[in-house]
Formats: sequence, structure tokens, C-alpha cells
Amino acid sequence: MNGTEAGTLIRVPEMGLVVLAGISGSGKSHFARKHFLPTQVVSSDFCRGVVSDDENDQSATGDAFDLLHYIVRKRLRRGLLTVVDATNVQPKARESLLRIAKEHDVLSVAIVLDVPEAVAAERNALRPDRRALPDHVIPRQRRELRRGLRALGREFKRSYVLEGVAAIDAATVVREKAWNDRRELTGPFDIIGDVHGCRAELEDLLADLGYEIERDALGRAAGANHPGGRTAVFVGDLVDRGPDTPGVLRLVMGMVAAGQALCVSGNHEAKLVRAMRGRKVRIAHGLAESLDQLAAEPAGFRDEALRFMDGLISHYVLDGGRLVVAHAGLKEDYQGRASGRVRSFALYGDTTGETDEYGLPVRYPWARDYRGKAMVVYGHAPTPAPEWVNNTICLDTGAVFGGKLTALRYPERELVARPARQVWYEPVRPLVAEGPPAEAGGHRESDVLKIEDVLGPGGVETRLMGRVTVRHENAVAALEVMSRFAVDPRWLVYLPATMAPTDVAGGSGGSSPQGVQDVAGESGESGGPTWLEHPAEALAAYRNLGLERVVCEEKHMGSRAVVVVCRDAGVAAARFGVDDGTTGAVYTRTGRAFFRDPARTAEVLDRVRAAIGAAGLWEELETGWLVLDCELMPWSAKAMDLIRTQYAATGAAARAALPVAAGALELAAGRGLDVGELRERTRRRAANAGLFRDAYARYCWRVDGLDGVRLAPFQVLAGEGRAWASARGHDWHMEVAGRLAAADATGMIQRTEWFAVDLGSTESAAAAIGWWERYTADGGEGMVVKPLGALPEDRKVQPGLKVRGREYLRIIYGPDYTEPEHLERLRRRSTGRKRSLAMREHALGEEALARLAAGEPLWRVHQAVFAVLALESEPVDPRL
Repeated sequence: MNGTEAGTLIRVPEMGLVVLAGISGSGKSHFARKHFLPTQVVSSDFCRGVVSDDENDQSATGDAFDLLHYIVRKRLRRGLLTVVDATNVQPKARESLLRIAKEHDVLSVAIVLDVPEAVAAERNALRPDRRALPDHVIPRQRRELRRGLRALGREFKRSYVLEGVAAIDAATVVREKAWNDRRELTGPFDIIGDVHGCRAELEDLLADLGYEIERDALGRAAGANHPGGRTAVFVGDLVDRGPDTPGVLRLVMGMVAAGQALCVSGNHEAKLVRAMRGRKVRIAHGLAESLDQLAAEPAGFRDEALRFMDGLISHYVLDGGRLVVAHAGLKEDYQGRASGRVRSFALYGDTTGETDEYGLPVRYPWARDYRGKAMVVYGHAPTPAPEWVNNTICLDTGAVFGGKLTALRYPERELVARPARQVWYEPVRPLVAEGPPAEAGGHRESDVLKIEDVLGPGGVETRLMGRVTVRHENAVAALEVMSRFAVDPRWLVYLPATMAPTDVAGGSGGSSPQGVQDVAGESGESGGPTWLEHPAEALAAYRNLGLERVVCEEKHMGSRAVVVVCRDAGVAAARFGVDDGTTGAVYTRTGRAFFRDPARTAEVLDRVRAAIGAAGLWEELETGWLVLDCELMPWSAKAMDLIRTQYAATGAAARAALPVAAGALELAAGRGLDVGELRERTRRRAANAGLFRDAYARYCWRVDGLDGVRLAPFQVLAGEGRAWASARGHDWHMEVAGRLAAADATGMIQRTEWFAVDLGSTESAAAAIGWWERYTADGGEGMVVKPLGALPEDRKVQPGLKVRGREYLRIIYGPDYTEPEHLERLRRRSTGRKRSLAMREHALGEEALARLAAGEPLWRVHQAVFAVLALESEPVDPRL
């Protein structure tokens, strides 16, 4: 395309390669600065300077172009517009750039700046770095450029030749979106599988979806619209095999023309186009039926249908990149790109080169390895029922073979199907199921998490905190735990986050936060000699962040337990892919089964399931499964070995030795030795040892089967289609937990005390602190304070702060931690890393639940779950 006249409009793709070509002094760098961002331009002179410190060092040209090609590859891989500023007058130089563009499936455009030699020589004379340019260089470059102009159109998808300075100065560059880029369309969509000439079934399905059929003067369906503003998206293969290919085309063409639908090409449309153009094709797989049916139509309709099918593109990228529709599917590297290779994959899929016993190509299961963020919806390969595999789904359910015509409602992820009226075409390969169909979010063996899914440079993306990274050494430890000790991974859908303690005196050991002294109670104000943790700090911390209300929850001394429970075995098989009769799991905060005996787990699940049913939650929450966050007691049910080897041993040794030492010191004092201070200290240590033993003993009792076991749920984490952890406030969760306890006929489910606190009321805060002081004085562990209501967007807010009682902390920090010298040292403990860890793990936990509720593939859920477990290996004081 020549630009001899002023005002040439140059169209370049938003994602692609632009090659500037011209002799030295033609103004390529000036043109690049005028029309493109500095970051979009890769200059050979700049690269030569990077590798040699001299942009004119011709001996560095080889290394400079190695660097230039490296940068171009990286930018094109990331889908960025890239402009190469070099002479590029030789076809060989352009060939290497075109090869890179082809590798990355992007369009390429050439812009030639053709100026007279005299203009170039004059410009070079004004540049000190170009004055030494030999006289023969400019004429040689222009001869090479002119010789290559004829072939430019064959090399590039588009080429522009701007002849003369005036044409160059007057040119305008505009960016063009790719035809497949419809990210601005957000739906909602109804994506419809392979129709194959089944016009009646298509009308039935559209009616089921709520579309109103529009008919022409002859009563034929010529369009359809949805009163709710939904858009239909067809995955291709509208034609062949079925009884009414022209009817299907008339209906879909009308919808597309009216903006009521989008359609991508299928392999059958591509073949039918070639046949209608008179090219040699094999008349098979229903092509003869389409040709015969179209032959009976008017020539004008045939021409219109031909133009429509020939204009169909390979795929669409929709809804901000969250949805991709292609006939045979599309792997992540090809999405939004354009090349023969991309179109071939979108139309035919990826095959192994082999054929099966029916003579059909063996398709490579690309979806098993798919890790893209976009949902990919496709057809092409008929299956008895749709299957979700790694956020991809095939909607071809063999309507023409007597199966069903299926649609996916997006973003609802709801499947709608209409059975075929009859078998219209006998399949070459029987349409039989190889296994049970997977519902939305169902899991298959291909959903296995890969270590690079977590350790990649992108980390794990979360809705709350953006990217959370995991260190390699932490991941190694987590990998061993999950692979060797964890429950069935299909149940391992969430791990609870750690929780930071309240920060005494702001974590600095200084004076108490504003307002703490007003509500600290008579037993000693926070920051004084008595307490290490006090609820006044937690209340003040949230108040200072601008919160108005919080929830205070009783903190049970037990072991954290996650309960996944299904309504029945059918739900377990359909939703979680577990078909061995188990209906859930009870596991620890590290993913290990809570009970060694599966029968004990089943009995717990039976009781929880019955309580959920009695409380009416299955119907109220519209789900067949729930994930609950709980505390399971007694502590000794899980930690008996720890108690026996550490706590009991320490307590026994101290209670045996310290009274003897105290007695010896009494004798020494009686003989006149100055041991008074040591004697008092030993007496206190002996008393502390008794308190230590009493503290851990409160949380231990005998259990016989499930007799004595208590389960205290405090949060409904997720159910079908909803991540309840983030959808409702903590007061709602506590009310539901109370309903479960009231509905449990066995007494196993225990109620958790809780109350909301108005942070603007001194009386409300004092009541909460008084409850905590009484509860911990009677042996209770403490409380957890959690935000209630909307959170400020401009600051970080801890998801919860734990406030542990004085005697419980004796278990954590040792019998003598209340001694003034120890308490003062502990008051200077740093909680910063613990708080950071709590925020990151909370974000990952919320992400796992959101992905689970949305029905995302299991590896995506495990990505966040695994990261939580890996972060637990970070070097943070475990006593915090």
C-alpha cells in the first residue's frame, strides 16, 4: 500500500509486530517516537549501545540483534504491541522478525519510510555519530530497499510504503482490535453446542432459554431475541448431518445480523465453504446432506449463507478475557491471537496423528493440562453429557445423533439441554458414556495440582490481597504433608488461616492505646504488670481503624477442625467425584484426617448432617453440601501425645522438684543463710507449676468413642454457588452455629457464646471485657474479636484478633511467664510477621472458598489451599 499522498491511514494491531524499514536517516526513530510509546519501540541502535556502550560499534551488531530478538520475543509472548526500529532493508533481516511473529501467532505490519538519498545524507551530516558513515552505505541500502518492495506484500499481512517526507509527516497510525477481541461484551451469554442442522431442537432450546423466535413471511424462524438482554453464542458446526441446515443458518444468521448472537466457525462450516466454492473436498460426514438442502434454496440465500460462513472467525475472547469460545477449544497460549495454527486448533483441536478403531482421529486431551484463567467453552467432540475439566467444558452432546442439544448459561454456569426429537444421523462411533457425568465443578483425575502452579513467578492471585507468593523451601515441606498425610484431596478444599494475637500496647511495649485504660476493668489495665493479652487492645485496635462494631466469640480450647459434609452419597459423587460411599471428611488445620477410624468420621458426619437437616439449612442455603469451620474438643482428643510428652512431663517434674527445693531453702534459712529472695521465688515457681498443671488439665477429659467429643462450629464457609465466609457477617455465622447446636439431638454440637460490641460505647466494651475476665478466670481460653460490617478500603484490617486468658497463656509460655521479668520481656514480642502471615493466609483461604463455590477445577482450589499450608512453614514464633 503506497502512501504517496498526504494523510495515509496506517492500521496496526493492538497486539502484533510492526517492522519499520528505511535507510539510515529516513526518520524511523522520529516516526516511532511520534506514533508509539517509548516502551513499545525496540531499537537496534539502543541494543547495540547496551551490549557495547557505543551505538555505532558495528562489531557489536550480532549481539545487538540477539538482544533485540530476545526482547521482541518476550513482548510478543506477553501480547504487547512491539515496534522494531532498524533499517530492515534486507529480506533476510525481516525474515527473522517474521519468524518470531509467527512463533507467537501475531499479525505483522511493515511501514517503509522511503526518502531520497539526498535527504538521508543531509540528516546524517547533522548527527555527529553518523558523519563517519561511508558514502556507499546510503545508496546500497536504498537499492536493497527498492528491490524488496515488490515482495513486501507477500511477507507481511499489511504493508505501507510512505514515499517522501511529506507523506511520512502526514501519516496517521491507528490501533485496531483483533476481530476475536470482544472483551467489552460481558453477557450474560447462552452458549449453545453443535447444532448440525437440528433446527427444530434449536428452536426448542432457545424457547427454554427464554428467547422469542422471530419468523419471516413464510413462517420460518429468521431470528430470536431475549427480553432479558441475553446474547446467544454458537460454538460452530451449525451445518451437516441434520434435517434442516438451511433453517439453522437462516435462524442464526438473523440473530447475528440483529446483534442477538455471536458465532464462531466450526470445521463443518469451513469444509462446506470450500465445497460451495467448487474446491475439491471429500463428500462425507453429512456434507452431502447440506449441499442437497442448500441446492433447494434460492441462489440469493446460498450466496448470503456462503458469505456468512466464510466470515466466521476462529474464536471469541469475551467478558474482559474471562470467557473464550472456540469450536474445538483453545489452549491459553492461542487465546486472542491470530494465525493459521490458531485457527486450525480452534476448528479441529489437537490430534495425536493416530486413528481409533472407527477410523476417527485420536484427539489429544488438551483440557487436562489447561491452566488458563479464562473459561473455555467448546464443542466438536460429542459426549453423552457435558464435563467440566480444568475450567473448560464441551457442549457437544450429540443432538444430531439422538442425544441432546445443550447450552451453558454464563456466568451462572447453569446447563440447559433439550433432547433430540429422533436420531437424525447414525454416529460412526457410538455415543456412550465412559463414566458418570461431572456436574459444574466436578473433579477428575486431570485436576491434579502441579508444583509450578504455586511456585510460578505469578504466585497465587487472590481477590483480597492480589498476588501471594510462596517460597520454594516452604513449598517442599507442604508438598510432603499434602502428598503423604492429607485426607483424600477431593475433600481438601480449605485450610484455616492462622490468627494473630492482640498487640499489647501497640506491640512496642509503650503506653496503652487510646481508650484502653477506660475499659480495662479492675483486674489490671492493659499494658500494666498483670496481663500479656487483653481484649481492650483488640477493641481499641479496631476502633482506631474506623470500625463501629465487632463480634466477640468464645474461644474454645480444642483443635481446629474443618468439616466437609454432603447431604448424601449422590451429592458426594456428583459434586466432589467421590464415589466410594463416603459423604465428607473431618480434618485438621494441616489437612490430616481427624480420626484414624473412618467409621468414627462417618458417625460425626451423620450427626452433623442430621443437625443441618433439622435446622433446615439444606433448603435455606440451597445446597447439597457445606464446609464448616469448627473447634473439636477436648484438646486431648488430638493432642494426647503432646500433652503426655511435653506438658505433663514438665508439670510433673516441676511439682516433684520445686517443693523439695523450697523445703531445702527453708532449712537453709533456718540456719541463718541469706536465701530469702531465692526461697520466695522458688515458692512462686512451685505455685506456678501447680497452676500450669491445672491449666492444661482443664482441656483434657476421657473420651469413649464419640462420648465426650464436642464439636463447636463457628463459621459456614461455603456451599453450592456461594462462599458464605465472605458473603455474610460474623453475627449471621454465629446465629447459624447456634441453630445447629439447638438442632443436634445427640449433644455433640456445642454452642459458642458470642455478642456484638458497639465500639463507640464504653459500656458495651466494658461488658465484653468483663465477660472475658470472668470466662478466663473460670478456666476458659479467651475470645476472638472479629470485624462486623463494611471494612475501610484504604487500610489493612486483621480478619480477627485472638485474646487469650492469663492461665491459658501459662500453657503457651511456660509456668513462670507471669513473673515480672518474663512478662516484661514478652510484652516486647513482635507480632508484625504473625499479622502479615494471618492476612495472607486469610486471603488464600477466602480465595479457595470462592473458587470452590464457583465450581472451578480442583487444582485451582488446591492452589490456594497448598499455599496456606506452605506459609505455615514460615519462621514465625508458633506461640503467637
